[in-house]
Amino acid sequence: MKAMILAAGRGSRMRELTEHCPKPLLKVGGHALIEYHLERLRRAGITDIVINVSYLGDQIMTTLGDGARYGVQLRYSVEPTALETGGGIRHALPLLGNDPFWLVNADVWCDITPDSLGPLEGDLARLVMVDPPEHHRQGDFYLDDAGRLHEKGTPRLVYAGVALMHPSLVADLDNDTPCPLKPCLVNAMQQQRLGGYHHKGQWSDIGTPERLAALEQQLSHQDRD
Repeated sequence: MKAMILAAGRGSRMRELTEHCPKPLLKVGGHALIEYHLERLRRAGITDIVINVSYLGDQIMTTLGDGARYGVQLRYSVEPTALETGGGIRHALPLLGNDPFWLVNADVWCDITPDSLGPLEGDLARLVMVDPPEHHRQGDFYLDDAGRLHEKGTPRLVYAGVALMHPSLVADLDNDTPCPLKPCLVNAMQQQRLGGYHHKGQWSDIGTPERLAALEQQLSHQDRD
């Protein structure tokens, strides 16, 4: 299996922290955020990894190189202008191939492993869902007892920015055209081809300086335990 790490965003909510440094390279616990993903993927046996880059992308490519020192093979999907999540995945399809791949946002922290989700079995994607955090109490979708995701229903869960995905989910999008991922997900829901998995382990969306500091504190406590 291949993996894709989404790393093209500007990270504007990080304010001055990302003025000269792309968010995936922000350090916590002594390592860049994206390096933790590379290590987790390597441990899971996924070593063929595609990273999309745009804002300050040269820094990411220079820092990570070909991935050899992390025990993985890295390839880059370069976006001259950011294509949003759906458009970014569509642009990277020539590097990802025709089989399902593991997708993860560079700016999330999550201890889930790819083998937790199982095969797609005809679905276009299976999203990792988590309990709503304080900053997103309204949630995104409802996950029923059969593992199907719906736009309506309660209790609400939040998409964790981690998924097992089939390339055909975004294959019909116009290439090099910015597009969010949600319309593709809603279309898959309407086809009853979107599954979900409720992850109850560690997860954090590192979207602000405060959340970055909270993760730093969490990792510091873990090191002392």
